Amino acid sequence: MFEKLPSGVIRISDGVISAIAAFATLHTPGIDSMSGGLSEELTKRLSRKSAKKGVVVEVMEADVVIHLRVIVNYGMMIHNVCQELQENVRAEVENLTGLRVLKVNVRVENLAV
Repeated sequence: MFEKLPSGVIRISDGVISAIAAFATLHTPGIDSMSGGLSEELTKRLSRKSAKKGVVVEVMEADVVIHLRVIVNYGMMIHNVCQELQENVRAEVENLTGLRVLKVNVRVENLAV
């Protein structure tokens, strides 16, 4: 994200957005951890998208799409956990960066037993 103001330039790196999304994810009840994978490494090498373990961020001007890969605690209502996760990540990224989150896509990779 890049914004030019009369007082100077503001730049928020994709890595910062990924870190905010990861923090919000790990503080969502029912989420055990985040899951990385080979596809994230390929994404990082082949495109301009930012990838951290379990998070891929696509930034277009002032809009963001976030892809999350998570491990949910066994016994939790997966659908409810994922909805709360989407809301938490959207709110945290929008509040801390001023960017508009278009989508938060969640892929549940596994269950923590």
